[in-house]
Amino acid sequence: MLRYTLKRLAVGVLTLAALATITFFLMKIIPGSPFGGELAQLSPEVREMLYAQYNLDKSIPEQFFIYIRNAITGDFGESMTRKGTAVATIISRCLPATMKLGFAAFVTAIVVGVLLGVIAAFTKQRWVENLVMFFATIGVSVPSFLYAIMLMIVFGVVLGWLPIIGLKTPLHYIMPAFSLALYPISMITRLVRSSMKEVMKQDYIVLAKSKGTPTGRIILGHALKNCLIPVVTYAGPLLAFLITGSFVIENLFSIPGIGSEFVNSVTNRDYTMIMALTILFGSFIIVVNILTDMLVAFIDPRVKLDKKSA
Repeated sequence: MLRYTLKRLAVGVLTLAALATITFFLMKIIPGSPFGGELAQLSPEVREMLYAQYNLDKSIPEQFFIYIRNAITGDFGESMTRKGTAVATIISRCLPATMKLGFAAFVTAIVVGVLLGVIAAFTKQRWVENLVMFFATIGVSVPSFLYAIMLMIVFGVVLGWLPIIGLKTPLHYIMPAFSLALYPISMITRLVRSSMKEVMKQDYIVLAKSKGTPTGRIILGHALKNCLIPVVTYAGPLLAFLITGSFVIENLFSIPGIGSEFVNSVTNRDYTMIMALTILFGSFIIVVNILTDMLVAFIDPRVKLDKKSA
């Protein structure tokens, strides 16, 4: 396990370095400037000071090595479009809201998805299974922002049960979290249903039934544990996706999260912000994937991580 973890961390560091390198040079290739709207009105002296402040007066390789050297020490510089504001300050202000919303959506997706998958796999009522699978099909077919708009109109405007703007109270989380979670709920429902039906055909399940083991104990003690492996594998990237934010949902519900900051930084050519968020997102995805592999090995001892790393 230790050998595998160290190898994955090393690969993760190399992947992150490659991601940062590609992102940095792509920013320089794409036309545009973070000072495009201002440069036409600035004097040459002020223009030179701005370029010197952000090292834009140096060659591109020099800019890259200076940035990487500072980033390793945790210094991501100042935002180019919000003068005097550190990138780390902006991230620390916006990230908590996105993480809270993402975690709420993640828990909702796992709990509801597993529950619906088990119901669809074990119900003896054909219409119940068809209804669950119809819901799962709709969930993967319709964009999340349409659900969000529908929820806002019905529960926020017409009925007035739920608040629409911000994340001030637990009630504020219901609509945006469910909007984010609906697609993964549908995917998890399908995964659990198909895995559960397959697991229930295994010899050890048949043996447990022949011994008169209660159905609930068979599901919770034997079947569910094994059918959750594909769910755990899917949950890792899902958590990374939800935590890093959804610009559309955050924009609809006026949530000052990291997703909107990332889109705005690209639009405004805010190079320092783009680089910091890319490194942040990449690091989170790498760490989550490593933890997911370890969790799969813990659930299923047949998965030998050390052999995989050999």
